[in-house]
Amino acid sequence: MRDPACVSFSQCLLNYKGLLACQAQRVAHKLWTQSRRPLALALHSRVFDVFAVDIHLAAKIRKGISFDHATGVVIDETMVIGNNISIVHHVTLGGTGKASGDQHPKIGDGVLIGAGATILET
Repeated sequence: MRDPACVSFSQCLLNYKGLLACQAQRVAHKLWTQSRRPLALALHSRVFDVFAVDIHLAAKIRKGISFDHATGVVIDETMVIGNNISIVHHVTLGGTGKASGDQHPKIGDGVLIGAGATILET
């Protein structure tokens, strides 16, 4: 809870779509790694419809991530996001599709990614 506007854990848990989208992605990621892909995809689709956040099921997100506002966040498949990261709205993390294999940037620990940022790796 790094957001100064959040006055209690219950407020954050009930009302912050960034937190809700991240927790749903963690569940969907677990289902994905257990080869329960249809259920994982259904959850992923619903999260995108409700929160307008698109985090690929295979993306690896460590602890302490904060999505401030979260709308329009897109995180691609082979992304690895470190600990204690803050991501603001309309951020795209991914690859250009021009290279094969692991083509996405890696985000280290303690990074702030500002509104409208696009971080791509070729």
